[in-house]
Amino acid sequence: MLLPSTKTELDLAKKGIVPIGVDEVGRGPLAGPVVAAAAWVDPKILEKDFDLKKFIRDSKTLSEKKRNEIFLFLEEEKGFEIAIGEVSPMTIDRINILNASLLAMRLAVENLNKKIKKNNPLILVDGNKTIPGVTHQQKYFIKGDRDVFSIAVASIYAKVYRDNLMIEYHQKFPDYGFDCHKGYGTKKHMEALGKCGACEIHRRSFGPVGEVIK
Repeated sequence: MLLPSTKTELDLAKKGIVPIGVDEVGRGPLAGPVVAAAAWVDPKILEKDFDLKKFIRDSKTLSEKKRNEIFLFLEEEKGFEIAIGEVSPMTIDRINILNASLLAMRLAVENLNKKIKKNNPLILVDGNKTIPGVTHQQKYFIKGDRDVFSIAVASIYAKVYRDNLMIEYHQKFPDYGFDCHKGYGTKKHMEALGKCGACEIHRRSFGPVGEVIK
């Protein structure tokens, strides 16, 4: 398994630049928000070995159990500072999912800046676009969640945060099975949509939902 490198962050830190990794999750689901995380990792942590370091990688390659374990570690470990940006289904419908994803990233960066208040940040963005409205310097990385350590951290944190939100939504809307599929268009979800119609967290601009409510 290819693990993300810490070289980018360590090289930047030596130059007095503060690297902040950013990633988003939840572009594909039919329901729920799109969520992004921005992560700063203390360079002192990067130089150390710790038990979970070998598991910090693209969240899609990890089991739910391992993601949850890493999430708790990131919450408790002082060497990690992470913030969330969240954009609602209503806003997704209004500005489209691409713009909503970029907005979530911008909000995550802004929220992290409020927490850490560090000068000279460089935003390391997963994907092939920089984030509109962010005044700091940026660099994007295609497959950054695979290759760049702080982006992988953001990937895991955002994924677990969003999954937990969808589990909470399951309590309010139990007919759809959000606790299982987290809003993605599974067979169970499509059957529930056909039977129950859309609820308030469904993305009405997404084709399968629009077909149900038209």
